[in-house]
Amino acid sequence: MFHIVLVEPEIPQNAGNIARTCAATGTHLHFIRPLGFEVTDKHLKRAGLDYWSLVTISYYDSFDELREKYPDGRFFYFTTKGRHRHSDVQFQDGDFLVFGKETKGLPEELLMKHEGECLRIPMFSEARSLNLSNSAAIALYEALRQTDYRGLLEEGELHDHRWDEV
Repeated sequence: MFHIVLVEPEIPQNAGNIARTCAATGTHLHFIRPLGFEVTDKHLKRAGLDYWSLVTISYYDSFDELREKYPDGRFFYFTTKGRHRHSDVQFQDGDFLVFGKETKGLPEELLMKHEGECLRIPMFSEARSLNLSNSAAIALYEALRQTDYRGLLEEGELHDHRWDEV
């Protein structure tokens, strides 16, 4: 199982979309307060649809509190300031994928402390950043791809309804 960490997320729709992605992939979602919304926000709930019972969510008052709970965890920090591509890392089950708030990203002091684990999703230089929920999905699915989508359903089934009327 992977972990997605949202440090002080601000937009409920992004958090809800990420929660839905976590539910669909068996990923543990961690929220670092303060949140820019209430957990009862209708936009948060709507974006997560009816998947809320499928996602494990934990809340922390600080990033340090999360790190103390998982002292042996491998943490990767997604930022436009990263010098390594997200696809150049060898992800392992149990890794933590850390994302910052929509308006400012992760704190500089945190990035400086973990410069070797700062990852960037490539994009044009003219763009400031990607949407938070898209970034989380891109990063998580790269990690899942590298671990062969272990535990996930990989095949769908088509149903030919044309024959139902005969």
